[in-house]
Amino acid sequence: MPKKYINFFEAIFTIFSLIHYSAGIIPLILTRGASEGDGVVLTSFNFALNQLGFLINYLITFCLLTLRWKKIVFVLSKDRFLSLLVGIAVISCLWSVSPSMTIKEGISLILTTLFGLYFATRYTLREQIKLLSWMFIIVIILSIIFAVVPPRYGLMGGVHAGVFRGIYTHKNNFGKMITLGAIIFLIRAIDAKKYNLIFWFLFLISIILLAAARSTTALGVFVIMLLLFFIYRTFRWRYEVMVPTTFAIATFGGGLLMWIVDQAESLASSIGKDTTLTGRTDFWPFLWEMIEKRPMLGYGFSAFWESNDAFYIWRAANWKVTDPHNGFLDLALGLGALGVAVFFIGFFLNVLKAINLVHLSKTTEGLWPLLYLTNIIIANLTETSLLAGGLYWVLYVTVSFSLLIPSEQGTKTFK
Repeated sequence: MPKKYINFFEAIFTIFSLIHYSAGIIPLILTRGASEGDGVVLTSFNFALNQLGFLINYLITFCLLTLRWKKIVFVLSKDRFLSLLVGIAVISCLWSVSPSMTIKEGISLILTTLFGLYFATRYTLREQIKLLSWMFIIVIILSIIFAVVPPRYGLMGGVHAGVFRGIYTHKNNFGKMITLGAIIFLIRAIDAKKYNLIFWFLFLISIILLAAARSTTALGVFVIMLLLFFIYRTFRWRYEVMVPTTFAIATFGGGLLMWIVDQAESLASSIGKDTTLTGRTDFWPFLWEMIEKRPMLGYGFSAFWESNDAFYIWRAANWKVTDPHNGFLDLALGLGALGVAVFFIGFFLNVLKAINLVHLSKTTEGLWPLLYLTNIIIANLTETSLLAGGLYWVLYVTVSFSLLIPSEQGTKTFK
């Protein structure tokens, strides 16, 4: 088979795998457009087809990785903390309160990590952004179609009746995805030598759809990411200009943050929200009590909600909580201080490499790793998407491994 056909197959496989990891299309179809508050229990549906999609992805990914095993070995030899974190998650079955759940989710985590490894080693940073842009173009087109034929799929019912959700089961998930898409389109619009007007148009459409989703959190994250997009560009200035500028921005940002915290209640009420983040912070103190019971190693990866202590949280919250709605609390519950420490050490090393890339690269694409690392931290303040196995983890793995590979951005290698 000619190489161009193989490359085309890999690109199509990668794009639709990214959509699948984002929890798009199939879950919405399988739930028949069910919405929060319409009386339908989502767990009552059969998600076997969705699992089959992941199984196919795992098999193809494994085959593609074996074709490039030398590069895989090279990258893994440069990695320490990400592989260690995944390893801790898997071996936590030894102390898990639900070993079977930890083993099941641990295997899924390994296989998902392998897809992120494939994405990083198969494509350059520039190619990754191009494929992500195609992914989000397809997401936008299909989301608009789903909102029209029939509208009960693309528009929510129940408590959020009429709100745009596209190809996702909830408006908040659509909001998170389209925020990433908007940043990708902005990067392409600035860097593209041709068709840049198309990407500016897609950037505008993303903002419109984000507003239609009425996801306050996603909109807030988008505004922050847009500001950081321009702030991070200062890292390319000469040191004598960059350092005082960065200090001034940090001082202003710190002051603004203090003002927001002080005015949190009035600001939240002005947009129809409350300072409990829709009830999230009400049960966070009780989760801290659970973390203190197993501070070093936690309850085992993905095992806490199978424990008896979960009943205590449900009674305290007055509803059946299924996750902490905070990625860092979830990490501490599952893997304790050990897992949290390993993640943050690896994360901050990635940030240093990403800043180095921004400083040495000349294209807007060089901002992507640092922007994404920032995004995953902000997103996990109110959602759980660190080791959850979805697109957020795939892209974190991809960015982490990409920073270990000699770059086309004019730098050598990142150690």
